[in-house]
Amino acid sequence: MKKFGLFLLGGIAAVILLANLGPMIGLAIGLVILYFAVKGFMKAETTSKKVIWAVIGIIAACSAISNIPALLGIAAVYVLYVVYKSWSGKKQNSNNDSDPFVNFEKQWAEMNRN
Repeated sequence: MKKFGLFLLGGIAAVILLANLGPMIGLAIGLVILYFAVKGFMKAETTSKKVIWAVIGIIAACSAISNIPALLGIAAVYVLYVVYKSWSGKKQNSNNDSDPFVNFEKQWAEMNRN
């Protein structure tokens, strides 16, 4: 039953990701343009260049803000990651956890690896 729930959650997250793929690309492009506009604004020495970079930055910021639904797609990517990790997670043997010597040996092996 747990696998079915993970499958269902992963399927819903995949649909949300596909539905928000366009806004995610638009948000990424807008943020990249905004980044370069800010860098260009900081490097510009004349007022006219600063005005041009500011206008480009404002347009890019408006583009990025209009693609806010992409945050749902980013959340869907995170949910897919968590579902993938839960799906492929290995079950630990709980019988050895009560034995202090086995626990010590595991911790000692981990310390020697690091």
